[in-house]
Amino acid sequence: MTRTVDLGDVFRARRAISPWVRRTPLVRSESLSRLAGAQVHLKLETAHETGAFKIRGATNRLSALDADERARGVVTVSTGNHGRAVALAARRAGTRAVVCLSELVPANKRAAIERLGAELRVLGRSQDEAEVEAERLTRDEGLVPVHPFDDPHVIAGQGTIGLELLEDLGSVDTLIAGLSGGGLLGGTAIALKAANPAARVIGVSMERGPAMIESVRAGRPVAVAEEQSLADSLGGGIGLGNRHTFELVRRVVDDYVLVSEREIAAGMAHLFRHERLVAEGGASVGVAAMLAGRVPGLHGNVACIVSGNNVDMDAYLRVINGSWFEENGA
Repeated sequence: MTRTVDLGDVFRARRAISPWVRRTPLVRSESLSRLAGAQVHLKLETAHETGAFKIRGATNRLSALDADERARGVVTVSTGNHGRAVALAARRAGTRAVVCLSELVPANKRAAIERLGAELRVLGRSQDEAEVEAERLTRDEGLVPVHPFDDPHVIAGQGTIGLELLEDLGSVDTLIAGLSGGGLLGGTAIALKAANPAARVIGVSMERGPAMIESVRAGRPVAVAEEQSLADSLGGGIGLGNRHTFELVRRVVDDYVLVSEREIAAGMAHLFRHERLVAEGGASVGVAAMLAGRVPGLHGNVACIVSGNNVDMDAYLRVINGSWFEENGA
């Protein structure tokens, strides 16, 4: 049975995670404000200890474990950032953590998870294949599943971003953020739409394997082939049995935008050159959409979530110095 996450859940999540999770900065972007003709503000989730917003939801989920569950340990599936967050939250809780990844997850993200003490299981070429191993560990070893997005505690934890945006800006006219499983955008939108039902929420995905957008178009969760992308953190399916985020996204997201690999690279480069920010591809898609003119009609206060900075630095430097564009004929 599904349960609707509401504003009360988000406030309870903030109380639960506040001893462990940083309040992140909100900075005005002069360059993007000029481009958009609006006041564009960047929410820097890159400031977290794990380098990405996922620590909010993971911490809230693990804070809800009872003594028996902590003794059993947890298992999760991840494209990297969630696994790192679960690893840290589990270490703080004194519980075992196993993180299942596909072979598409970059090596730098795998290493970061292992450094935090989690056990890695790397298998298959998609998040769906890694999910099979997580389900086996849940069934055979009794580990507690911590879903990367389709979980009320995780959604509410990500929603704390919305509370901080409202407190810092007073009002938000448009939210722009990456859209993958829907926990980040859906959770944040719960808070923003409670304050202003007219707030416009825009979800941005890469053209290569946008599982949530394809599912919304189909009217039901569908399987989408997972492809390599600069926005690797947005990869993976939403689950054919999705219980929470699919309906939440359909309810709260007003517009959907797809961006190309070249546009993602341009977003990453813009954040570095104009904002002095290191951001991974999945964190740059909102900026990419604005630079490409895919989000017209912006006005008032615009909040764009820069969701993480866990990028392979060799690949990142190729984007910044321009060689990536040459290598890819872009």
